Amino acid sequence: MTPITEVEGRRLSLSNLDKVLYPATGTTKGEVLHYYAAVAAGAILDHLRHRPVSFLRYPDGPGGLRFFTKNPPPGTPAWVETAVMPRHEEEETRQVVVQDLASLVWAANLVVEFHTPQWRTDTPEVADRMVFDLDPGAPATAVECCAVALWLRERLAADGLTACAKTSGAKGLHLLVPLEPTPSARVSAYAKRLAAEARGALPELALDRMKRALRPGKVFVDFSQNAAAKTTATPYTLRAAAEPTVSAPVTWDEVAACRSPADLVFRADGMAARLDRYGDLLGPLLDRRRARPLPA
Repeated sequence: MTPITEVEGRRLSLSNLDKVLYPATGTTKGEVLHYYAAVAAGAILDHLRHRPVSFLRYPDGPGGLRFFTKNPPPGTPAWVETAVMPRHEEEETRQVVVQDLASLVWAANLVVEFHTPQWRTDTPEVADRMVFDLDPGAPATAVECCAVALWLRERLAADGLTACAKTSGAKGLHLLVPLEPTPSARVSAYAKRLAAEARGALPELALDRMKRALRPGKVFVDFSQNAAAKTTATPYTLRAAAEPTVSAPVTWDEVAACRSPADLVFRADGMAARLDRYGDLLGPLLDRRRARPLPA
């Protein structure tokens, strides 16, 4: 029998709660749902609200079939909010907007990573945050990403901008910067310029081109996720990895102290303690008083 639960007055059918999704840790689907509903909800919802969501689905676990979708999945309840989003190369389409706990639990039951753009549904293609995705090419690791992140933090500060950091939940690091609303194209151009500056300042460490032959031992400063059509893993989302790792906010002291990739690996079972200790370290992204304009 499929369990039925009620969340904020909405009846939800939850399936396969005992199914092991992460064999390395024995983490079940029920534990994934508990993470989203009871541990992360108060934080992740703040970063999902008013943003169109793209889903990376992995219903049989990270070792099974994975597929990315922007359209509302078949069977999406009528009460789940959707919004019409512009597309440059095709007709307008609808995307899910996760506004409340019931919608979050419904989506989590599909077994998903959450991905969101840098803009809100009420201002398409006008960003209120900027992102740098620091992606290490082996043998580089998160340790080298932290060195690049610290340089970028100082460079952004010179332009009056404040950077927050989170793990990607995989191998790298994301830097996020609150902005006054700015067209995505202009944010992309600024981010591209800073990526090139990072390469110039840290030539043995940083790279601003994706070319695979250049990647070994360096950190690719990926600015492309500022493009209006691109998305980034939402803060606090679980990732489709070998273990239930989280795209987790980190302090700058943790970034500076990182000496091993393991120092910046955070799993679902450790997030309650981090949230109790730090609250939402990405709170500045949600405080419009912290937003600043890009330099002219």
